[in-house]
Amino acid sequence: MLTRKQHELLMFIHERLKETGVSPSFDEMKDALDLASKSGIHRLITALEERGFLRRLPHRARALEVVKMPQQATAAAPAKGRQTFRPQVVEGTGQPPAANDARELPILGRIAAGTPISAIQHERDRLTVPEQMLGAGEHYVLEVQGDSMINAGIFDGDHVIIKKGDTANNGEIVVALVMGEEATLKRIRRKGASIALEAANPAYETRIFGPDQVEVQGKLVGLIRRYH
Repeated sequence: MLTRKQHELLMFIHERLKETGVSPSFDEMKDALDLASKSGIHRLITALEERGFLRRLPHRARALEVVKMPQQATAAAPAKGRQTFRPQVVEGTGQPPAANDARELPILGRIAAGTPISAIQHERDRLTVPEQMLGAGEHYVLEVQGDSMINAGIFDGDHVIIKKGDTANNGEIVVALVMGEEATLKRIRRKGASIALEAANPAYETRIFGPDQVEVQGKLVGLIRRYH
C-alpha cells in the first residue's frame, strides 16, 4: 500500500518514461505533485526505491527505472491463509518455550521506508512469540518489506518484534514516524540538533531530519524468520 503522493509520483514517472524515455526532473515532479520543495520529492523517491518500486540508475543524471507497479505488488502477495505460519526464532537460544511461556502479539502490517503509518495501526493477524524475547511493556509485530536493513540481519519477509515507546538510545533500531506520514525501520542517531536515520545497506543513504520531524514509535527487541 502506497501513500497517495507516492502513488501519484510513481504513476507520473511511469507515464513520462513511456512517453519520452527520460525521467522527469525534480522540478517537474515537484510541480506535478504540487509540492513546495524538491526535498519532498527526494523523500518520496527514496521511499519508493526502498520498497522496490523504483531503481536509480548509477552514473546517469535523472535516471530512474520503474521496477514494478502497485498492482504487480498486490498480485505477488501470498494469498491469505495459503500457508500456516511457523516461525523460527532467530534471536534467543535454548529449548522452545512451553505454551504458557509464549505471548500472542498483534501483527500490525508491513514496515519499510515509505510505508504509510495507517498501514501499521490496525491488527491484521496475530503471532505467538516466546516470552524470552519480550519483557515488560507493550509489544507488537511488523513484517519487513525491502532490503534496507540487510546488514543488520533483517531481511525482506522477516517479522520484527517492537517494544512500544517514544525513546531510544543512539544506535538502536527503531520504528520512526517521519514528518507525521511515513513509518520506517532504521537505526537512529542524534547529531546535535539533527536526527539521522541510517539504513544497514550501503545502497541506501542516511536520511537527516530536524528534531521535530521524527517521532520514535518503538524499538526493535527481537526477530522471527519464516523458512520455506
